[in-house]
Amino acid sequence: MSTFEKLSINTATIKKASLAEALELSVAAGLKHIGLWRDKVAEVGLETAVELVKASGLQVSSLCRGGFLTAADGAGQAAALADNKAAILEAKALGTTEIIMVVGGLPDFSVSPGAVDGGGEATAVAGGKDIVLARQRVADRLAELVPFALEHGVRLVLEPLHPMYAADRAVLSTLGQALDLAAPHPVEAVGVVVDTFHVWWDPSLREQIARAGAAGRIASYQVCDFNLPIAADALLSRGYMGDGVIDFASIGQWVAEAGYNGVVEVEIFNEDIWNLPYAQVVDTVKARYAELVEPHLVRELAG
Repeated sequence: MSTFEKLSINTATIKKASLAEALELSVAAGLKHIGLWRDKVAEVGLETAVELVKASGLQVSSLCRGGFLTAADGAGQAAALADNKAAILEAKALGTTEIIMVVGGLPDFSVSPGAVDGGGEATAVAGGKDIVLARQRVADRLAELVPFALEHGVRLVLEPLHPMYAADRAVLSTLGQALDLAAPHPVEAVGVVVDTFHVWWDPSLREQIARAGAAGRIASYQVCDFNLPIAADALLSRGYMGDGVIDFASIGQWVAEAGYNGVVEVEIFNEDIWNLPYAQVVDTVKARYAELVEPHLVRELAG
């Protein structure tokens, strides 16, 4: 029977709950961790958010999100660096070492850093359609952020996104690309997240998860399903584990074989789920995690 010691429910999964409600729900569910989005922190202010988290006794598994590093102009690049440094300081104050980095899309189409997924308007940033150059800008900005991250004990966790988001959210589409970008930097400064929604399709996924594990780069394992048909807003095509096409048994086994033994974070963007009673969502997540995810995270030792 699951103890849910390593399960973390990201606030995106119960998006309409306040920070206080999300913390209370997680505690009531017997969880030890919670994943936070910065919008929930901003709603109450960092100082209050820190107080609420401390009072809950929960450990923040990750803070989402930093990134959006592809701006072509000097002002945009300076703004990105300032926002990411602020995110690093927020992560440290909230007691997490992991900040999820969504690196940004093509400058002509990339959403603004402050846009909240699943709601609000996206704002384009000028700068062109050259994806190779956009990826180089990500590498350049990352190199500028690493010393600050190291100074504050926070790891920049690169998140490859499904290729359908390459234009507006992330010019990194594969775990291999993320690992290549992380490679020049210390493992305590730059890691990667394995998010099933984004990487399940990758034909080299097993090899890249093994590579990430061997390099000590796996900072987070995030799970949800990939639902069909794809929603009109593709951001909302995530679902409960078991409702879509993802093979959690295989991916979970690969992650375990790679040596990852950390927190498993459930992050779901789905309008129907957001409209359900929060406690019902938490109960369903726990049940699906216990049935479909946790059993495959035990590393089998060679006899």
